[in-house]
Amino acid sequence: PAGLLVAARAPAKGWVRAAPRGTRLFGQSCPRPAGQGAGQEPVRSGGLPEGVEYIPTRKKGKNPMKPVGVAWYSLYARTRLGYLFYQRQVKKARERYPHGHSVPQPYCFPGVKILPIPVLSNNYSYLVIDTGSSQAAVIDPSDPLAVQAAIEEEGVMLEAIFCTHKHWDHSGGNEALCQKHGSCRVYGSALDAIPRLTNPLTDREKVTVGCLTFEALATPGHTVGHMVYVLDGGPFGSPPCLFSGDLLFLAGCGEPFEGSPETMLASLDVAVSLGEDTLLWPGHEYALECLTFASLLELDNAALEQKLQWAVQQRQEKRSTCPSTLGEEQTYNPFLRTHRPELQEALGLWQAGGEDPDAFRARVLKEVRRRKDLYQAT
Repeated sequence: PAGLLVAARAPAKGWVRAAPRGTRLFGQSCPRPAGQGAGQEPVRSGGLPEGVEYIPTRKKGKNPMKPVGVAWYSLYARTRLGYLFYQRQVKKARERYPHGHSVPQPYCFPGVKILPIPVLSNNYSYLVIDTGSSQAAVIDPSDPLAVQAAIEEEGVMLEAIFCTHKHWDHSGGNEALCQKHGSCRVYGSALDAIPRLTNPLTDREKVTVGCLTFEALATPGHTVGHMVYVLDGGPFGSPPCLFSGDLLFLAGCGEPFEGSPETMLASLDVAVSLGEDTLLWPGHEYALECLTFASLLELDNAALEQKLQWAVQQRQEKRSTCPSTLGEEQTYNPFLRTHRPELQEALGLWQAGGEDPDAFRARVLKEVRRRKDLYQAT
């Protein structure tokens, strides 16, 4: 079955490359900044949760990525068959990518280290470390062995698991990690059937891990209980960090399996409201696919063309394409440009007299999604 993809870019201002994995940082107190702190080719996704949407067929002359539809999504998301399929995914990915689908590129601010962990065929988990206390949280631990290896190499204590949503490629490692780390708590929405959930969260609720503060934001659409997590960078002199799961990718967004275009639009607006300097850490390496599709919609978008050329180089070297910034995303991500006249014109859509602006934007979003699905199926 198809895997998944994610995104990366040059370090944001203030970021520094992390020390090699395995470097331990102990004995530091919560920092108070004295100024600004210092592969695999993309696989096309489609009708199921990111990374499990298509079943390849090897018949000559046939599309190798065959959509399997809503019925399979229901089986994947709601029955044990989904878990068995996830286990098969993990096994095959470990065999094919023994060192991960991308080269990990850790980033540090004084007091914080973010370590992307490439898992499955294009997913990312993230280990977020308070370097002063060596306490850590992990976002969406898909493969527990890969996450545990990172925990041991970093010499940290796992205190929290933050799950963006219930799909196995984001939550499948919860059980094993909780067995290994008895004090670890699992956070997420009670509206999703998240494995081993111990601490249900509500919209805008905050959680502290060491000196790290995460805010949970309800962003339904991909699933009814989808949440994103925002790391407050203020105490460390860094921008906010958005761990977006399957809400938002570099130049793309997740399928609205359990929501309307209006619901997904509102959730995307929540993300955009975080500010242009916010660093985006998405749940998949989908940059090449999404940027290529976007370039078919806006033929004269210079920012888009430049980002696509950069992403091609990154992926040729098996490097991830994250993080981008929300400011960047608004210059080339069609799912965040529903208000732009140039995109509306490219789609052949015009606002009707008396039509609510947000209703029109939802109509634009629906058309972008329709075209993206057609693009993925070809």
